[in-house]
Amino acid sequence: MGDEVIPLFFIFVALPWIIFHYITKWKSQATLTEPDEKLLDDLHEAARRLDDRLCTIERIMTAENPDWKEKCMPARPQLDYKEDRDLLNRTDELLAKHDRMMKKER
Repeated sequence: MGDEVIPLFFIFVALPWIIFHYITKWKSQATLTEPDEKLLDDLHEAARRLDDRLCTIERIMTAENPDWKEKCMPARPQLDYKEDRDLLNRTDELLAKHDRMMKKER
């Protein structure tokens, strides 16, 4: 009888306890902390500024020499950054919406 109880204990008590313990740990760490959110906001703002700077440099270069891209990157096709800018704009909208929702909760 004692030999049968030990495996049953492990199957029906110990194993579920271990599984639920780690599920609880995983769920508690699934959210972003305040420092993580601040870091993401800072990184997003830095990416935004870098994108603006790149656009400005490209406009200046194009004004001075319209075919500079072909001379600089002859083997690469002309890149279109419109999709990237649209994605950044959508990200800005979502961040603003998130900020508004967080302010309402407080």
